[in-house]
Amino acid sequence: MPWIRACSVDELDDGDALQMPTVPPVAVFRADGEFFALNDTCTHGQSSLADGYVDGGQVECAWHFAKFDLRTGSVLSPPASLPLCTYQVKLDGDEVMVEIPERS
Repeated sequence: MPWIRACSVDELDDGDALQMPTVPPVAVFRADGEFFALNDTCTHGQSSLADGYVDGGQVECAWHFAKFDLRTGSVLSPPASLPLCTYQVKLDGDEVMVEIPERS
């Protein structure tokens, strides 16, 4: 699986997120100094989680306030009921890289 550059370390402050232009879209979050990558689309309302609210190890959807665990993608509160796919993240120097599976 290819590693794709998401951003540089200094592009995201704690509590920030960005959407990668992948298919499907992937969101990269920085929380408590760590980087996480998940599917960007809320499993309840189809909104971008990169536009949500990051608090510690979770992200809250801006539309209907479903919460997801940034480490595991697990649902932490309704109205979402399906977890999010997570992706491996690594630092290559000061670059944040995300492992994105190739589409078949």
